[in-house]
Amino acid sequence: MKKKLVALFMGSALILGACGGGGDTAKEPANNNAAAPAADNAAAEGLFAQSCASCHGQNLEGGVGPDLTQVGGRLDAAGIENIIVNGQLAMPAGLLQGDDAKAVSDWLATHK
Repeated sequence: MKKKLVALFMGSALILGACGGGGDTAKEPANNNAAAPAADNAAAEGLFAQSCASCHGQNLEGGVGPDLTQVGGRLDAAGIENIIVNGQLAMPAGLLQGDDAKAVSDWLATHK
């Protein structure tokens, strides 16, 4: 009985966490100035916090989803982006798309 209750709780947490972060989808106007890498990192961290941290933790430490503190040592940016866009195992597909998925995958690839 306890195993079923724990499985129900973990499944619910995964589903509810994956559904979160549906904030404003309006795009800001393009900035013609060259973006500094720190600004790119900040944007990627914000996207991660909004769409990924509920499962992977605010500090990439894992939780319902795996630890990502050293994901760049295992996967390159393209491999990470593929997982973000297409999903893998319990991770649903499409939580981030396009430039957002690329920004987060590039940022995560630096974590080695």
